[in-house]
Amino acid sequence: MQLSVRELAKRYKTGDGVGGINIEIEKGELVTLLGPSGCGKTTVLRSIGGFLEPDSGDILIEGKSVIGLPPEKRPTSMVFQSYNLWSHMSVYDNLAFGLKIRKMPKAEIRGAVADALKLVRLSGFEKKYPAELSGGQQQRVALARSLLLNPAVLLLDEPFSALDAKLRHEMREELREIQTKTGLTMVFVTHDQEEALSLSDRIIVMNHGRIEQIAQPHQIYDEPASLYVAGFIGKMNFLEGVAEEGGIRIGSLVLPNGKELRGRVTAAIRPEDVQLSANHGTEGVLKGRVKQIMVLGHYAEVTVELAGYGIIRAFQSKEAMQRLQAGQEVGVSISKLTGFPVEEAKAN
Repeated sequence: MQLSVRELAKRYKTGDGVGGINIEIEKGELVTLLGPSGCGKTTVLRSIGGFLEPDSGDILIEGKSVIGLPPEKRPTSMVFQSYNLWSHMSVYDNLAFGLKIRKMPKAEIRGAVADALKLVRLSGFEKKYPAELSGGQQQRVALARSLLLNPAVLLLDEPFSALDAKLRHEMREELREIQTKTGLTMVFVTHDQEEALSLSDRIIVMNHGRIEQIAQPHQIYDEPASLYVAGFIGKMNFLEGVAEEGGIRIGSLVLPNGKELRGRVTAAIRPEDVQLSANHGTEGVLKGRVKQIMVLGHYAEVTVELAGYGIIRAFQSKEAMQRLQAGQEVGVSISKLTGFPVEEAKAN
């Protein structure tokens, strides 16, 4: 294990903080801490980096405890949301500074800086100053500076949140490419679920200072461990149902009951698992009326009002969309759902 976090706890005077945090990250993994503001993800990251002193627990990097060590003595490096570049220094001097402190020979520094700039696609920018660079370029320099320190674990605290959507997407791809080339172990913090799903080997979903689920992106999406995860990741429909021996029943629909739940349940259904048809009077189909059609590029999000069950949203192709209009009666069927006990819904 490259990084182990064991029973980490940190509480602030407000009562906020984290508790019972256990994480194991292997060498070469890119793991994302995901959750809304105030869920504790940055507290965990800053504790790993040495910027916060935890109340209890242990943090091991490459098998050695780093508790009590200041940030500069830890084998970690951090890329912040704000780029933290020295405005009076050129790109070269910003990058060389940490290596000079480590007493690296000048020729080696030159070679290392050139390699780092090549990796972040900024070769030839050595003499420029931060003010002459775009936000994306500044973040690339900040990333190169962290990479030059050759950390055992690279920590990234929402590094792309100040960039526009297109640039954020490009930077994600570049980070993933750099990670593949270098084999670096990275811990990435974000509140952006799309970012987490597209970047990570594994995702740690956090809520109110605790971990809800640790799994690969496709598992988090397809098999949410809790109602909170189901609602936080991607778009989701929630309908009331009843779990019986034969399956989960929603009106005349019956779907598999894999968890063997009993009694009232909340069924979590992805919009892509909802099918609409003209057969609204047949058995095994819920009756609905199209309320709204929102075109989202190559597909549409169709909002349907279900008789007795409220609203359900379905993703429909361009072709299917042309056959639909507001006010139209439709049949609604569901191909897949995840059931949760109603008690869990109340707790959330």
